[in-house]
Amino acid sequence: MRPRKQLGQHWLRSPRVLGEILGAADLSGGDRILEIGPGTGVLTKPLLAQAQEVVSVELDPRAYGTLTKTLTQPNLHLIQGDILELDLDTLPRGCPDKVVANIPYNITGPILMKLLGTMDAPRRPPFERLILLVQREVADRLTAQPSSRAFGALSLRVQYLATCELICPVPATAFHPVPKVASAVIRLRPHATLPTVKDPRWLDHLIKQGFSTRRKMLATALKPILNPDLVRHCLESLGISIKCRGEDLNLDQWIQLSDVLEPN
Repeated sequence: MRPRKQLGQHWLRSPRVLGEILGAADLSGGDRILEIGPGTGVLTKPLLAQAQEVVSVELDPRAYGTLTKTLTQPNLHLIQGDILELDLDTLPRGCPDKVVANIPYNITGPILMKLLGTMDAPRRPPFERLILLVQREVADRLTAQPSSRAFGALSLRVQYLATCELICPVPATAFHPVPKVASAVIRLRPHATLPTVKDPRWLDHLIKQGFSTRRKMLATALKPILNPDLVRHCLESLGISIKCRGEDLNLDQWIQLSDVLEPN
């Protein structure tokens, strides 16, 4: 079965990377796993051997047809469909507790939103953990720290919802066909209790505007929605430099700023 470029398909063929993914998942006999895009089933097979149940969602009808013939284990629930359109709460026997997947890179953002939720509408109950094979650039952004080049709005949004850690880098040669980008395995642990903030939707909007023009100072970047003098006054009151940019503030500082600033 040839990978389809339009579906972003690249088959994982590295036993080492496969072992890293399974190790990070810390599987037990009682786990119920959600897998996105099983493809050839290279990850599905060991998941079935180690977990109680596996729900695999495959968009490609070719892959789905092949998997229905090659994987006949009773603990597999194979679904043909688009993960972005699927109601996770209506999956067979309820929603799984872990996600283990080599996700399509072209829809990484929407998938993260589907699995984690948003600042103002986090997924509840959260998954216990998510082990994802993603583009290395995305992994760097999700794990980035303030004042680094990769730190941005996505970093803050995901770090508000979960703790993210890099498990291992993955070279392009680990796939067939070989992609043009490097990859990485990450582990996300959604927060059982989210950070306290007055208005999560306002915080999200503030962050979006703050990173709309990265090279500008934060007071200038927020000018379309807030008076710059007010922003500078609030920054000073919080002990933050008035010359800071959005990437200079950590999540706690963004929350503090959100709580003291009122939208126009």
